Amino acid sequence: MPVDLHPRLLRGFVAVAETLHFGHAASRLHLAQQALSRDVRTLERLLDRQLFARTTRSVLLTAAGERLLPQARRLLALQEEMLAPVADRVLLLDLNSAVTGEDLTAERLLTAVRAADPELQLMARYHGGLAAGARELLAERLDVSFGWFAGLPAALRERLVGHPVRLEQVALLLPERHPLAGRAAIRLAELAGHPVDVCAGNPATSEWTAFGERLLAAHGLTAAPALPPPVGATETARYLDRHGTPMLTTVGGPELPGAVTRPLVDPVPVTLVSLVHRPGSTPEGLPLLLEAAAELGEREGWLTPPRACWLAAEDAAVVNGLR
Repeated sequence: MPVDLHPRLLRGFVAVAETLHFGHAASRLHLAQQALSRDVRTLERLLDRQLFARTTRSVLLTAAGERLLPQARRLLALQEEMLAPVADRVLLLDLNSAVTGEDLTAERLLTAVRAADPELQLMARYHGGLAAGARELLAERLDVSFGWFAGLPAALRERLVGHPVRLEQVALLLPERHPLAGRAAIRLAELAGHPVDVCAGNPATSEWTAFGERLLAAHGLTAAPALPPPVGATETARYLDRHGTPMLTTVGGPELPGAVTRPLVDPVPVTLVSLVHRPGSTPEGLPLLLEAAAELGEREGWLTPPRACWLAAEDAAVVNGLR
């Protein structure tokens, strides 16, 4: 049968272990020495091991006590972390990529929240994509991420919450020398014979790869073979120049030297970006993020699909449910 250990017992044990004196430990904890001695005996009985070697002149840790001490410290530290005021915690927000652009959804939300509450503790993280961000969320090393929620495996989606934020228009990032780079916009049919890089070699963005493969398959187009992914704007520019393959992206992203971004049309493909977090997790800053998303979305029509657009079936169901 499981044994329940009250944190008070561990706190008393740690105090005695650190002072090697019951009187000093009792003073530190503002307890009567008799009560502290009783707690230590209770802990020894529950664990069925002697933690201290006591004489009339000294108190020493036994081998069992030495083993327990770091474990007890970790448990007490975890309790303090759990009970810490939410305001003392830094909200860790995954922007996916460290590159900047004129209209990146996550970046705009971060800017809006920082402007609304300059004292709020927000820290950006860059995990590359929602697939990597989801793993960090479940490991409780991250609070918020963004991306195509429907592209995560069902087992992950069941353990997370996705709030629809914005429909982003899909585009291509092309080297300037590519034969389609001179177009103001690229019709999907024009991609016949031009394989498209959907970041298939990057496990951090597997949800984006899934979206890209879905889009291309729906229009009889081809995905390029997987390659080791570039990281950062400079490496991405070199990658494009070296391989010459157009890369699937969204409008509003960064400008890269030697490359151009062109929106896809006929039909206009759009992807639903969601704000993703753990269920039951309400760190300070999350309500402000959701509020900013709602305000920007209302003002700029973030969740209004363009005419003659292509939506993945899951996204269409979500958007139709919002009307």
